[in-house]
Amino acid sequence: MLRHKVFQASLLSALLDGVYDGNLSVGELLEHGDFGLGTFNGLDGEMLVLDGICYRLRADGTVSEVDAAELTPFAVITEFTPEITLPIDHAMTRDEVVAMIESAVGTANYLFAVRVRGRFSEVETRTVVKQTKPYVGMREAVRDIPALTFADTTGTLAGFRTPLYERGISVPGGHVHYVDDAHTHGGHVIDFTIESGAVEICRGTDLELRLPLTDAFKNAQLSPDDLDEQTQVTESPG
Repeated sequence: MLRHKVFQASLLSALLDGVYDGNLSVGELLEHGDFGLGTFNGLDGEMLVLDGICYRLRADGTVSEVDAAELTPFAVITEFTPEITLPIDHAMTRDEVVAMIESAVGTANYLFAVRVRGRFSEVETRTVVKQTKPYVGMREAVRDIPALTFADTTGTLAGFRTPLYERGISVPGGHVHYVDDAHTHGGHVIDFTIESGAVEICRGTDLELRLPLTDAFKNAQLSPDDLDEQTQVTESPG
């Protein structure tokens, strides 16, 4: 097995505590990979990096490319080199795709970058909205965000399956964003059904973690008693 690095800026627990401003630029982030997820300062949309291009996904479903000078408070990125490819030739739900991935990799002890390209009958998203100071915690920030459903769409799901032992460091379990092939709509994925396509999987073995040098991070509560509850609420807000 070859070693494969995953680079991460800041901690999920910092984001949950309202640390929405970082000091790492998108340009610097892209020096570490061509595939990733995250957000932007002030929670100004969700981040998706595909093929070395950084996109902003907004709550209204729109997508735009991001300038290299933009800053991020949280992001995970890697050079995507697939080692497993799984064809999809019939309709599958998100749970069925996840089960197929778990069976193929055979372990929950590594981080896996996952790319799913294909035709989707529907993709349900719910995406963060830009915040203003003084910032509230993320559980409050994502409250009452409406869901969007994209029907009969062709595009890419991109995300990470992260070991449960990384609670507080990153998003345990699955964390996925979507963008269509025209790069016109997308968001943070809650659910999907795929009609046909393929799953590509890249194993991560080395984690490089860079913490922000900000007062907000220095003073953040990074080990709350309800960490698991906060994570679940913010990943599936409603």
